[in-house]
Amino acid sequence: MGRLDGKVCVITGAGSGIGRASALLFAAEGARVVVADVDVDGAGETVAAIGRAAIAEQLDVTDEAQTVAFAKKVAEREGRIDVLFNNAGIAGVGDVVETEPDLFDRVMRVNVRGVYLMSRAIVPYMIERKAGSIINMSSCIAEIGLARRVSYAASKGAVLSMTKSMQADLAQHGIRVNALLPGTILTPFVERYLKDSYADPEEGMASIRKRQLSNDLGRPEDVANAALYLASDESRFVLASGLIIDGGVTGAK
Repeated sequence: MGRLDGKVCVITGAGSGIGRASALLFAAEGARVVVADVDVDGAGETVAAIGRAAIAEQLDVTDEAQTVAFAKKVAEREGRIDVLFNNAGIAGVGDVVETEPDLFDRVMRVNVRGVYLMSRAIVPYMIERKAGSIINMSSCIAEIGLARRVSYAASKGAVLSMTKSMQADLAQHGIRVNALLPGTILTPFVERYLKDSYADPEEGMASIRKRQLSNDLGRPEDVANAALYLASDESRFVLASGLIIDGGVTGAK
């Protein structure tokens, strides 16, 4: 038996990177996976790699009407929603002076409002069944200072705090809410950041490695394994936690 047999799992931002790795792993563990992404082509590629155990849905997590319609559609079609993995997010590079208000607002809109809207849309269906697991994507940056990440740090700190507050409200309904706090994971997201932020991406990679006790970057599968644990019943006694998967960045401080 798989660790997620019979569970319906919604994963946002599942068209690539950590979301895709998680979708593949969840499906391999017996879940029915709803692959949601604003990039419908990426979502389709993820589903093609999984097969019949998954379905793709185009979704903008910042659009309230879309999130409500999406949750209703999935609940009616699948009969239940057991897991929500709020993985969708964007980066923001710059210090407090460099960061333009438009960038700050955009990062907060996707990374924070997106988690809020998706949870708000799906939680009522979990309450009906008095069960569910919500996994919110924070970052180890919520626990440490990192230069030129004002907007991103603000968003991920907010997600961690929101996770704890949501859990205080939802525990009575049998719903668990936890967060993942990854370090630097080698995804297309990070590869784009290296190209945009460094004249020499290899120099940037070397700089990032120096921050890690592991002396290496994580892989999407490292975070997917942590998400699987929080999605499964093995973590039934884990509530309001921030699970750190960062290669030792936080522990080294």
